[in-house]
Amino acid sequence: MQTIRQKVEKVASSGVPILIQGDSGTGKGLLTRFIHNLSAAPDAAFVKVNCAAIPGTLLESELFGYEKGAFTGAYAFKPGRVELAEGGTLFLDGIDEIDKSLQAKLLQLLQDGQFSRIGGQEDRHVHLRVICATNRQIEQEVTRGRFRQDLFYRINVVTIQLPPLRARSEDIGNLVAYFLETHGIRHNVQVRPLSPVALRLLERHPWPGNIRELENLIERYVILDSEDAVSSELLNWEQTHTAPEIPMDGQIHLKKMTRQAVHDLERKIILRVLEANRWNRKRTASALKISYRALLYKIRRAGLPAKRVLASTAVVTERPAITTD
Repeated sequence: MQTIRQKVEKVASSGVPILIQGDSGTGKGLLTRFIHNLSAAPDAAFVKVNCAAIPGTLLESELFGYEKGAFTGAYAFKPGRVELAEGGTLFLDGIDEIDKSLQAKLLQLLQDGQFSRIGGQEDRHVHLRVICATNRQIEQEVTRGRFRQDLFYRINVVTIQLPPLRARSEDIGNLVAYFLETHGIRHNVQVRPLSPVALRLLERHPWPGNIRELENLIERYVILDSEDAVSSELLNWEQTHTAPEIPMDGQIHLKKMTRQAVHDLERKIILRVLEANRWNRKRTASALKISYRALLYKIRRAGLPAKRVLASTAVVTERPAITTD
């Protein structure tokens, strides 16, 4: 992220088109606003267009506006988002959703700074910066013939690839602190910081919804003031998405498979909490709300080492035999 920030600081004032790529929820909109604030005209207009949310038949009039009488119901002229962004930044979120017929008109805007309203007879000039964002690889859309190649070259003079949250887990602590403060102020509540155990669970979660998912989870914690609400959701997600393989040859022993699944899940929880507490078994027992003696029994039963070992990968992959008790 520091590398991305350095790149942004170099190109922000240049005014060249920028293409931001990344999964949903990685912060493409926030990065666009950051670029605008660092531009040569931070006080100028910042206009966002969600291309995916506007039907193709309406997107052209939304972008470029229309003249009076251009179609039924056009009782007066209407300026489009392009005109409203004059001198500032036009942010096209979901650029890959634009129809090819409209892509040609957008290409003219990027090439010459010219456009025409629907029903207009003359070209208009505008000076603005265009930033596009997508959660797809547009190169593949070009190959499939869904996106114009010449437009692709125009919008990605500079390309920024935002990594998913699972690839930057070391940032989760800072993000959590920011969201705790932000939503604490928003909801006017005193917020307790998350425990090391909960933070460890957050760092290990794959975050399919990225930063947006993390923010929603932290806001839920702020409102409910319950760390269990955070931990239980993460553990439930893991249980749902790590279901055991079920043989489909007719040989399904339900009790045996259920016992194994519960055993595996309990083992993972104990291992994670041990790691979060640096293998301090007393603190782990307290965090799990069980007795110290019960924890020692479960550690032995799960086949976990009594003390921390370096070969942690072997510990994770090792599976004890199913017991009959």
